[in-house]
Amino acid sequence: MMMKMNAAANGIVFEAEDTRFGTPWWFVYAGISCFLVLFAGIMSGLTLGLMSLGLVDLEILQRSGTVTEKKQAAVILPVVQKQHQLLVTLLLGNACAMEALPIYLDKIFHPFVAVLLSVTFVLAFGEIIPQAICSRYGLAVGANLVWLVRILMIICYPIAYPIGKVLDAVLGHNDALFRRAQLKALVSIHGQEAGKGGELTHDETTIISGALDLTEKTAKEAMTPIESTFSLDVNSKLDWEAIGKILARGHSRVPVYSGNPKNVIGLLLVKSLLTVRAETETPVSTVSIRRIPRHAFV
Repeated sequence: MMMKMNAAANGIVFEAEDTRFGTPWWFVYAGISCFLVLFAGIMSGLTLGLMSLGLVDLEILQRSGTVTEKKQAAVILPVVQKQHQLLVTLLLGNACAMEALPIYLDKIFHPFVAVLLSVTFVLAFGEIIPQAICSRYGLAVGANLVWLVRILMIICYPIAYPIGKVLDAVLGHNDALFRRAQLKALVSIHGQEAGKGGELTHDETTIISGALDLTEKTAKEAMTPIESTFSLDVNSKLDWEAIGKILARGHSRVPVYSGNPKNVIGLLLVKSLLTVRAETETPVSTVSIRRIPRHAFV
């Protein structure tokens, strides 16, 4: 529609742009609207993709990821380190795009249609699709668009920097490492027995979990109760029954006691029984018994 404004004082006539469908201004506003939807989608996706990448995750990728992941993590890390400033920049860009979109749609459509299209475009192309993509490929998308993020951080610096500093002072940084209990849970999840596609075997998860418990475990907790151990009396004989029990246990060393099972006097090396014949019923006392090292604590 052609609109005119008459200035009675000087007789100058101002003509507003024609925004009917098919006119140049209609395509200009339609193009700006599409750009705003795309820009809002990029900001929304980057907010989810970059903010979900913790500093610890990026450092792990830098050390143990593939060649591509190492390069991508190295590019993103300096930007993600400014967590709150980055968050304010992305949210500010997203808010500006979404607030400006209805203004331009209102110029080429009926207000009701403009609101309907604005909500539809923002929801579908500005939120759902970008966030779905960036939740899966956040590292790659963030690395390819880090140049845009840097430009926006410079443009929004006067607003984003002070707000980011305030958030840093109030909330601090989210760069905490895993605690010992969390590492144990992470190892158990990656075990084959968990059924989640992990590659760690049962023995590997047991060894790693045991190593994590070393600083908190006492010697008493690691030891087997004397009542549950297999041992031999020094006065017993190495007959078929005794040798069978030794082989069934599968230990390389067997405690030897005298009288009371708690009175352990040494260890019998199973490999020393290679020359012993069960038919002779050799006494345990005649076989080489290794003494147990003892230390006195003051």
